[in-house]
Amino acid sequence: MTPSEPPAVTPAHPGLLRMRKGVQPTTSTELFFDLVFIFTITQLSHYLIEHPGWRGGGRTALLLALVWFVWVYTTWLTNWLHPDRGPVRAMLIGVALGSLLLSAAIPQSFAGTGLLFAVVYVTLQVGRTIFALWAVQGTPWLVDGFQKSLPWIVGTSVLMVVGGLVGGAAREALWASAVVLDVVGLLIGYPFPGRGRSRPERWMVEGGHLAERCAAFVLIALGESILVTGITLTSNLNRVTSGAFLLAFAGSVALWWVYFARSAPAATEVIAHAGDRTGALSRVAFNFLHPVIVAGVIVTSAGDERLLREPGAPATEEVVMLTLGGPALFLAGHAAYQALLWRTLPTSRIVAVVVLLALMPVCVGLGVPVAGCATVAVVVTIAVIVADRFRGVQSRGPRSPLR
Repeated sequence: MTPSEPPAVTPAHPGLLRMRKGVQPTTSTELFFDLVFIFTITQLSHYLIEHPGWRGGGRTALLLALVWFVWVYTTWLTNWLHPDRGPVRAMLIGVALGSLLLSAAIPQSFAGTGLLFAVVYVTLQVGRTIFALWAVQGTPWLVDGFQKSLPWIVGTSVLMVVGGLVGGAAREALWASAVVLDVVGLLIGYPFPGRGRSRPERWMVEGGHLAERCAAFVLIALGESILVTGITLTSNLNRVTSGAFLLAFAGSVALWWVYFARSAPAATEVIAHAGDRTGALSRVAFNFLHPVIVAGVIVTSAGDERLLREPGAPATEEVVMLTLGGPALFLAGHAAYQALLWRTLPTSRIVAVVVLLALMPVCVGLGVPVAGCATVAVVVTIAVIVADRFRGVQSRGPRSPLR
């Protein structure tokens, strides 16, 4: 028996379950659900732009982690349930609506809308899990996982609501604790007294579908970065900003090429044929590593906004954290993703990350213009692409995750 061939059972709602025949296609319902998160990524980028520095970056990372939990756990659920069935579609639309409200609360999430953010988050996480328990009745390997995860989700929900009621550093600490608890719970299989833990080899996950869904989210994030730079260009269109826009666009293309030249098409095949390792691989690759990749895009997007507003200004610590740190974060996440799937050392990406980090204090010390920092980031990223070619890395050319 393989993960795509669950044991014979009698589901209470068989019409809601996906068929297990190869990589399941992404449906229009799932794509509509994803559209909401274009707004989410925009909100996170603007939050980072308006709150630069280490604390602003930490808060943005915390918000991204919470938003990612909403998206990725819903995506896991639609890996098992068919998105185009009435009840599942209604659930997705409800989560999409809640995610819009969650995103709208992001700008003041550590101020006046903190409780709203927490309550909406809790409603989405708990509500979706309860729906899942109803929908998967009669499939023991799914029921077991959701039953064990629900107490952990309730526990993180308490931390989120209490965090929304307090303010300042206490809110940050409580919400960060909720994230840590969620990560630990997933890592150890949500153990429950007297019932053991949920083992990833029993999750019956279709890894190829998850790979394509996460690739689609990366594409959404990259598209949002282009949107941010386009809006900034529109407000101040001249030769200088047009040149800066071309540089920012080149950076987005380079990141897109790094991810989609091999990982997007090949990861689908690797994870889809991983056998009993599919659940464990998917847990790390999609729950833990992909938000790092998306974070790299968000940070780069914030750097592009600074690039278009002041391309000739001397680089500051905040600027290099965005213009060089964003691509470094993206490449670090992608290096870990490659190492996990192909069990090889992604030397070019590791070297690129080291170079970008090493150049940060140099750019600040020499007062390199913002455009110069962005140029360095683009050159280093292109060097990764060239290195992949010379090393003979398998490539099928850039491919849309929706194809």
